[in-house]
Amino acid sequence: MNAFKNKPVILFDGFCNLCSSTVKFIIKHDKKAQFLFASQQSDAGKKILLQISAKKVKSESILLIDNQQIYKESTAALRILRALGGLYAVCYVFIIIPPILRNALYKIIAKNRYKWFGKRTTCLVPTPELKKRFIT
Repeated sequence: MNAFKNKPVILFDGFCNLCSSTVKFIIKHDKKAQFLFASQQSDAGKKILLQISAKKVKSESILLIDNQQIYKESTAALRILRALGGLYAVCYVFIIIPPILRNALYKIIAKNRYKWFGKRTTCLVPTPELKKRFIT
């Protein structure tokens, strides 16, 4: 599934302002350029989602695919922060909180993300220098 230069792939909702801002944040702080990105609405994103649905994983607002493993919700977010390193990695300590509690908060935010942060009419379009980080 992850045949993308052996790099972790972040699938995100390209219409969601919060998700797009989160991708921009990750790009800015990912000094090693270790992540690749695909919006769930892109051809590549749809293809990946089809493969994931075969594994009975529902698409969420953000998914992390790393080493053939699929991470979703708060686990995906915490693993991404850990990979960014520095002070962001400290957030990974919250992994000790049971997923049912972590994901409850995540689901509240995900459910209300369009209402609270708005929705785009088009997906995030990467700048020419960032295009190599996006799977299309």
